[in-house]
Amino acid sequence: MLLPHPLVTVILTLLWMVLTGFTLGQLVLGVLAGILGGLAYRRITPQRIIVRRPGAIARLFGRVAGDIVRSNYDVARLILAGGRHRRRRAGFVRIPLDMTSPNGLAVLAVIITATPGTAWIEYEPRNGQLLLHVFDLIEGDDWVRTIKSRYESLLMEIFE
Repeated sequence: MLLPHPLVTVILTLLWMVLTGFTLGQLVLGVLAGILGGLAYRRITPQRIIVRRPGAIARLFGRVAGDIVRSNYDVARLILAGGRHRRRRAGFVRIPLDMTSPNGLAVLAVIITATPGTAWIEYEPRNGQLLLHVFDLIEGDDWVRTIKSRYESLLMEIFE
């Protein structure tokens, strides 16, 4: 198929024309760039997303929204309180994941990165381990339970 992503081709062609000027030669080059861009985009797009349980999306969204609000409050309190209450200890936690769906893993990465105080550091597909950095690490096992029960279980319902 010459135009696997027609919308990408049109947008790239129009962007080319806006950036280089409106001449016949630039239109030909823009169409060529658009077609090549559409073909390249086809090669890098992930597998087709199939949502198994759409109702779980609303539950996941609610959990994530609540956790982000709570985490914003906790991190702000820790920063503003300074060293008055207790000493903060940042650290790393290895979390074994059962999920293998690339789409589920991508959504989990977004959730973790969007939550203040946590950062997705790396994922090892060979053994399914996620390395997570936590701003205020108290107990690593709590983080393993939290990620697996609050997020991974719902993401597996949705994507696997």
